[in-house]
Amino acid sequence: MSSSVTIDSPVGPITVRVDAAGALTSVLFADPDPDRDLEPDRAAQDSTPAAERAAEQLRQYFAGQRTDFDLPLAPVGSPFQLRVWTALREIPYGETESYGHLALRIGQPTASRAVGLANGRNPIAIVVPCHRVIGASGTLTGYAGGLERKRWLLDLEGALQPTLH
Repeated sequence: MSSSVTIDSPVGPITVRVDAAGALTSVLFADPDPDRDLEPDRAAQDSTPAAERAAEQLRQYFAGQRTDFDLPLAPVGSPFQLRVWTALREIPYGETESYGHLALRIGQPTASRAVGLANGRNPIAIVVPCHRVIGASGTLTGYAGGLERKRWLLDLEGALQPTLH
């Protein structure tokens, strides 16, 4: 049985979901656009200790008290997406990386667009830090949660002056 809990955050309501084993499956932003697949499910939330632990770690992150997360993860995606999402977790707090460099790092140097698509489908925002991926010129490009959220998260981490690898 999965469970979820919604927390208030500086970037709006966020819903965390965990599976029956207690692994985090998603961190979703509320979004006022009904056509976007980001809306947290506010119906019948049944919190568990695992969901509360994930929520608490997110609260600590937003308070500037946590720079990494210690949670079991269970994202669902293609093998390529899973490789990209694993590589995202290697980008340190407060640093950024270009889509092209990320593609190179996973052994797919010509796949920066595919990396961008996988990045945009990351179901575990913030914990799997897709917000740390930027354009080759250092520009803030696409973010499923919106560029204002991306800017806010990078500002929190002190990464607005991009450090490209």
